[in-house]
Amino acid sequence: MLHRFGAEAFAERARRELLATGESVRRRVVETREGLTAQEAQIARLAVDGLTNSEIGAELFISPRTVEWHLHKVFTKLAVNSRSQLRGALADT
Repeated sequence: MLHRFGAEAFAERARRELLATGESVRRRVVETREGLTAQEAQIARLAVDGLTNSEIGAELFISPRTVEWHLHKVFTKLAVNSRSQLRGALADT
């Protein structure tokens, strides 16, 4: 995100701090920016199957709020506004 805003110095600092914690930093290319992560894809499939955020959370052992956060990212990446549009968007990917 910082790279997109042109804040290269902040992006580099964030990268160094992540590396210091032992985390790996994914290269930001079109595929990683637009593609769904494994967690996002799994949550999206469960949402398409008609499960609520609470049910998805129980299935994956995460909170409903975390499910909501992931779905927001999925909706943004797939350019959809509702769960009803999600089924078609997933079929296209």
